This record gives sequence, structure tokens and C-alpha cells, in this order.
Amino acid sequence: MQDAINALSVKHPSLKFVQGKSFYWSPETSEIFYSTQKNQREALWSLLHETGHALLNHTIYKADFELLSLELAAWEKAKELATDMNLQISQDHIEDCLDTYRDWLHKRSICPTCNTKCLQQDNHKFYSCFNCHTKWGVSTSRFCRAYRSTKNIPQKIVV
Repeated sequence: MQDAINALSVKHPSLKFVQGKSFYWSPETSEIFYSTQKNQREALWSLLHETGHALLNHTIYKADFELLSLELAAWEKAKELATDMNLQISQDHIEDCLDTYRDWLHKRSICPTCNTKCLQQDNHKFYSCFNCHTKWGVSTSRFCRAYRSTKNIPQKIVV
């Protein structure tokens, strides 16, 4: 792991790597956090993925679907970084990671009233059902369970 961090630091001196409890890119502090508590090979892939976020200047996302696009772009950048280091990232691993976001997005998009799959509406602040017109909000965190709440969401009356 340290060899990869050293190589990335030489090639990208503006990057700052910090050992932590998990892998993530912090746009607020411009730091890439990494953990040594993972399978060595997968840890390296996660490091390259988070470095991809940093190099692509990923900050915040406004819509749930946008997060999936950012994740995909970071994995594509990670594959480029891996190639530069004579490494290869398993496409199965990438798809498994992306599946966690796909599953998260799917759960958030299901109408709590009629179970129709929907899209975020009104500047991505909440979801709105095409079928029964229920509106619901979701947690802003991507790390928590996909709660859907219809409380305090303006309900449009359709005639």
C-alpha cells in the first residue's frame, strides 16, 4: 500500500493521503483517506478509486443519479491509474461496488405508496411518483438506510 501511495504522491504531488478507518475522498479537506484493514489487493483498488475522485475534482452531488455517474467516472480514472502502475482492477469488483450504489438508488426511487419506480423532481430535493403523485424526501446521506418520508413534503393536488 505504501509503495502505491508513494508512487501516486510522486506523480500527483498535490494529493494528500491520510490513514483512516475507511477509504474516501474528502473534497472539504482535499484528502484521500485510506485503510489498511482490507484485503491488500482490494485496498489498492479502493485507493486508486478514491484517487480518481480527487483527480477528477469531485465535490458534492445534487441528484442521486449524479452520484452513480461520479462513481463510474472515478472507477474509470482508477483503471487508468492502475494501467500506469502496471496493475489491473477486476471488472467484477468494480461492478460489485457500483451495484451497491445502484441498489441504494433503486431503494430510494420506489414510491412508498404504490411501489412505482420514480425519478427525483424539483431541483432534486425530493421524489415524485408519476403514478399516484405522492412526493417523498430521502436522507442526504448515502451511508444510511434508504428512508423515504412523505412528511413535510408539499403534495401537489392533481385534478
